[in-house]
Amino acid sequence: MQDQPDTTLPFMKMHGLGNDFVVIDARVRAVALTPALAQAIAHRHFGVGFDQLAVISPGEGDAHLTFYNADGSTSAACGNATRCIARHLMDEAGRRDLTLTTDRGTLLARDADDGLTSVNMGQPQTDWRDIPLAEAMDTLELPIEGGPTATGMGNPHCTFFVEDAELIPLAEFGPRYEHHPLYPERTNVQVVHVVGPDHLRMRVWERGVGVTLASGSSSCATAVAAARRGLTGRKVRIDLDGGTLHIDWRDDGVWMTGPTMHVFSGHLTQAFLDSLA
Repeated sequence: MQDQPDTTLPFMKMHGLGNDFVVIDARVRAVALTPALAQAIAHRHFGVGFDQLAVISPGEGDAHLTFYNADGSTSAACGNATRCIARHLMDEAGRRDLTLTTDRGTLLARDADDGLTSVNMGQPQTDWRDIPLAEAMDTLELPIEGGPTATGMGNPHCTFFVEDAELIPLAEFGPRYEHHPLYPERTNVQVVHVVGPDHLRMRVWERGVGVTLASGSSSCATAVAAARRGLTGRKVRIDLDGGTLHIDWRDDGVWMTGPTMHVFSGHLTQAFLDSLA
């Protein structure tokens, strides 16, 4: 009897500081990923659960990455997922650096030793057109209560500097600004306070996801906003709910360094996939 073709869909579950991802490797076998399928996989009771889903496909560099939010929408950037996948691909190839392409652009990743991985997330976008905002304005302090700073890292960010980030009811605060009229593509929302010189405490509401334990692109945007406002230098430690990232805004871009974890690998069953038809 002939072997039946494998119609299941393999995936990896990874996280960076509790910011968790489903990763699908489509370099060998193409995957027709729809927003509905992404939403179904994202469900933490009926699916696998994730903050973002990433698809690895062939690219001009070592691989191309495409990102989906939990609501099925796409994002050009996902810093922690990029670090996790970079670590996986470096381990796979026995290398200490590689180049990844995303809708954000070409990103360089490096082994930072001691189990840490660094990714250059590119230059920040600080012009209102590039973030984008709905109209011309100074992005350093928006005409919104609290005077947040707007930054683009391939996705839009809105950073509020507050007295104590722990006291902000983020589940109520975040969606209020995710859908603010100044952000036509919605925005990630950060609440941040200064702990000390070059040390920040940050909490995150991600567009299309909700409260997350960490966010790489949000950390990069927050570091840029803090440096622009003169609150820190360009090299900072950021403590998130899930752990610590180190951000270094250099001449060649914003470098992000932190740990990664490949938790398990599995397969989405044909029964699950058929249930979505």
